[in-house]
Amino acid sequence: MADIAAIALALPEVEESAARGGRPAYQVRSRSFVWFREPRPDAVDAETGERLEDVVGFRVPDAGAKDALVQSDGPWFTTPHFDGYDAVLLRERDIGELTVAELREVITDAWLSRAPKRLAKAFLEAT
Repeated sequence: MADIAAIALALPEVEESAARGGRPAYQVRSRSFVWFREPRPDAVDAETGERLEDVVGFRVPDAGAKDALVQSDGPWFTTPHFDGYDAVLLRERDIGELTVAELREVITDAWLSRAPKRLAKAFLEAT
C-alpha cells in the first residue's frame, strides 16, 4: 500500500483524498484514478461469502486495457458492478504478486486516463 501511495503522489498534481468509507483515494484535478474501496456487495470472498475489505480500484485507459489485465495471469479482477466501466480491481493482499515496475505502469496509466490532456502531454514529453 505504501508503494501505491508513493507512486501516485509522485505524479503531477496528485492529491490524496478520502474515498467512501474514509479509505484513501488518489486524484488528479478532482478525478480519482486509484481508490481503496469500502466493503461492497459486489466483491465477496468465494469461500466465506464475506465482503472483501481489501479491494483497490485502478482506472484504465479503455476496455481493451481492462480486458488485458483481467485476462492476464496477474491478480487483477473485476465484478459485474464494473461492467462498462474502465477500471480493474486488486486485493491488497495480492499487491506483492506485482513488481514495483508493474504497479508503477498501471498507476501511471490510470493517472494518464484521468489527467487533463495538456497535463498528460507535458508529463509524457518530460519522461
